[in-house]
Amino acid sequence: MASDQENSQDANAPDDTSEKEITRGITIMKSIIRDRDKAVTYNVNWNADNQLIGSNAAKLASYIGTLVRMHIPITATRWSNKELGSAKDKIWTEILRSFNIEDTTIRKKYILQLAGKRHRGWRTFLTNKYLTDKENFFVEYDPEYPVKYAIFITEEEWVAFVDQRRDENFKKVSATNRERASNPTYAYKKGRLGYARLEEKILDETKSDATSLPPHVLWKEARVGKDGTVRDDVQHIYDECETLSQSISTAEDQENRSVLSRALNVPEYPGRVRGKGHGCTPTSLYKNPRRRNPSNQEVMETLQALQAQVLQLQKDNERYRCMEKCSSQLKETSEKASINCQNKFPEGISSCQLYLSSPTYRLVGKGKVHNTSGDLLHHRPLPDGHLKVSVDVVLDKDALLPIPDIVSETTLLRDAIGSFVAWPLDLIFIDDETPTKPASKDNGILRHNESVASQKEVFAQGSQQLSQKIGSRQKNKRDLPVTSLPKKGAFVPRYQISLETLVDSSDMATAGAIRLLDMEEDIFGYSCTETIGKEDLEHIFRHQELGVGVIHTYIRFLYDNFMRGNDQLSNRFRFVSSSLVNKALICREPDSCREYLVKRFMASSTNNLYLWPYNLGCHWLLLAIDPLKEVVYFLNSIDGEWTNYPDMKQLVDTSIKVFRSQRQARVPRTKSSNITWIKVQCPLQRNGIDCGYFVMRFMREIINMNQIEIPITYFDEYKCAHYTRLQLEQIKEELCQYFIEKRLISI
Repeated sequence: MASDQENSQDANAPDDTSEKEITRGITIMKSIIRDRDKAVTYNVNWNADNQLIGSNAAKLASYIGTLVRMHIPITATRWSNKELGSAKDKIWTEILRSFNIEDTTIRKKYILQLAGKRHRGWRTFLTNKYLTDKENFFVEYDPEYPVKYAIFITEEEWVAFVDQRRDENFKKVSATNRERASNPTYAYKKGRLGYARLEEKILDETKSDATSLPPHVLWKEARVGKDGTVRDDVQHIYDECETLSQSISTAEDQENRSVLSRALNVPEYPGRVRGKGHGCTPTSLYKNPRRRNPSNQEVMETLQALQAQVLQLQKDNERYRCMEKCSSQLKETSEKASINCQNKFPEGISSCQLYLSSPTYRLVGKGKVHNTSGDLLHHRPLPDGHLKVSVDVVLDKDALLPIPDIVSETTLLRDAIGSFVAWPLDLIFIDDETPTKPASKDNGILRHNESVASQKEVFAQGSQQLSQKIGSRQKNKRDLPVTSLPKKGAFVPRYQISLETLVDSSDMATAGAIRLLDMEEDIFGYSCTETIGKEDLEHIFRHQELGVGVIHTYIRFLYDNFMRGNDQLSNRFRFVSSSLVNKALICREPDSCREYLVKRFMASSTNNLYLWPYNLGCHWLLLAIDPLKEVVYFLNSIDGEWTNYPDMKQLVDTSIKVFRSQRQARVPRTKSSNITWIKVQCPLQRNGIDCGYFVMRFMREIINMNQIEIPITYFDEYKCAHYTRLQLEQIKEELCQYFIEKRLISI
């Protein structure tokens, strides 16, 4: 810093002011030396980006300039020269004697880099002062020895320095740099203040709680003149940075060019951050460790792992070919197989069980088979011997798909939950555990045409059979939702028993029977129909894993019983469809998922909380999103972190940023790239089945509390370590009562 002070004053002095120059003297920071002898040291401060700030920052910078002049010869052309090592150590030691600085590698590196800048400035000052004329051309005569700086420069060093500067190669480089710096496009207007102390000044004046400002904000402020005006071209770059910051993630900002470099259309240089000043590096700004090149051993281990993956893929491919060959041979030799075996499946949509034959023959999942002529899978014909299947429940989390999905590159069954896959005919079994009952005219009545009276009669029949059903369940305790025959005053799952009686007495007892539940546009933002099969009901009766259909039906129950007709609740809470946004679709069609979320958020007129049951394939969790406040509440009943699901988090963050851009919202500069995620300490499940029931209860309690903000420790009224079985049975009772009242089951 001292060199800069002398630069600004000496360069403007007239030619005949030698006496005044000598009178002024040279900067050697005697006050620091005196204080050091008195054992007085100075405190210095560092900002969040590890840059020097505070009241003693300028004093330290000037002292560094003095030490550089004393210990580093002006003939040193490369600061990285190892011969300067001992001189650098002396500079560091002297600084530690007078300033309270941690003796760490990162602090020493910063100070010595600053010393290197002071050394270059010192050499430039001498060149401009003694070796060039007023037009900045090198003088032809031998410049006189600068007696003023004799304590820093010997006559031999001065002669060698002049010879270095008169070198033709140096003159060419100097002329190029001088021309480039003579007319900058966006001139820096803060003098010696620097970016770090400019940032400190802005934060102090605004009394902000932030610890750092985005680079493009500092860049703009550094180009504001004393009159406070901002040039149009500077404002244009700033506005472009604001727009880019809403569409580019922090990872992209770090891995590629920064937002400011993109707006300026200039290259990004390694080891520095444009608009942040000396000492700020990508590592310190983004708080990520620097990536290092892998060692030879790591490269070989990676290569071996890739070779093993290729070998496994080759084995899987051979297995698929063998299965296809066996299937084709069976078609040629069997007259029954020659009709494509599709006659064993009823036309339309049927609940089914999904099996795999390798490495062991086992049940791996449940879903619905779609047996319709001319059906396509992802706009492509189905392979021979296969049918289209929608996956609802996964029972084997490590099960592979019979045919990997080449569109989404999905290979695991759990990643295909909620989507369609091709499944071999001989490994699909219609759920026919309940014997098929003879069809009659009465049994064939459509529920849409059935009279209210007949429905009431059915419900009465179910109620009459209640005690009979309880007695039959006592014989098979595995099927009983509660642990034993209820005692007097104990909870009785009456609606579950009544609904199961209705199912057994209706066409739902037959294989492939389904019910369709209309979902209004206000629920998910679009009109759709939810399919409910007998298997979905069995999951409720047997307390098994739940599919999308049951979760969506409960959402319809919440809408009908809490929100319909209640403007406050219907305007405050909304839902996101798990059929349109789930793990499989995020991997396969991320753009359509983002478009749906943004469209859903754009329906917000006031603060809304969007409840989104998110399906991971083998697990349900709940996201509660406030897009206007840009807050995401994460409720996971197995105590996992949102960082375990990067695809989900990236989709939500990107959707909120696009939503912010489309509504032209301006957010605080410190939050332009930050979206708040809050992990709620919700009740936790104690098995691998209850996640769906927990998500339904979470939604009910959030709506019942009628609060947009969810406490991090959850609501006091519902706070507990785990839900009891009774609390989950209450949710199931509400579902079954809703099925009965909606007359979805008919005899």
